[in-house]
Amino acid sequence: MFLSAILFGLLGSFHCIGMCGPIAFMLPVDREKPVKKFFQILSYHLGRLFTYSLIGLLFGFLGKGFYFFGFQQQLSIIVGVSMILVVLFPKIFQKLSFSKKISKIIFKIKNSLGNELKKKGNDTFFTIGFLNGFLPCGLVYMAIFGALATSNEFAGALYMFLFGLGTIPLMTAVVYLGSFAKGNLRKNIQKAIPIMVIFIGSLFILRGLGLGIPFVSPLEPILNTAGDTVNGCH
Repeated sequence: MFLSAILFGLLGSFHCIGMCGPIAFMLPVDREKPVKKFFQILSYHLGRLFTYSLIGLLFGFLGKGFYFFGFQQQLSIIVGVSMILVVLFPKIFQKLSFSKKISKIIFKIKNSLGNELKKKGNDTFFTIGFLNGFLPCGLVYMAIFGALATSNEFAGALYMFLFGLGTIPLMTAVVYLGSFAKGNLRKNIQKAIPIMVIFIGSLFILRGLGLGIPFVSPLEPILNTAGDTVNGCH
């Protein structure tokens, strides 16, 4: 399932450049010193990966609770169904709004991000990436679903880290080349994203069904008295 995280990052980054692309393009990098510019961009990516990993750590920890009580298979099905529903009925989910407290937090993050974009300190780029990782994004939510379906906090952190890793190629290209991802290429990939989400959602559902298919739908694990997992018999 970790492969799905990279796919989310790779294809999803074409969607995310609508929000994160301008931020990446506006990074106050030193354009006259290629080596310094490279490390500044690297610092920016490390900041994003750190944030995604923290988010994955949190939701992986929540998923661990479901795993401990034997509900992870059901959770995997719920996650898969949720992914598919978000794609099939986007207007329903678009109507859902953030609470006032969360909206205020997002507003503060955007303000802090704007202030950091005016600086050129050594820690500026990591901070920009760190704040960037907290901005709302539909594909990030999909990746969070995946992290929630993992068995522990470290697996959740790894899932989100791999998602962020998948976004690096395109986000780096935006810094170097500007808004290049236009035209038919971007439109075709945008059309492919919902299909990819449905495919990955289906994989999560298969995983939850425990059909005994190696790597895709393993038998449902059960907890023994020692707290370890063993394969169930059918």
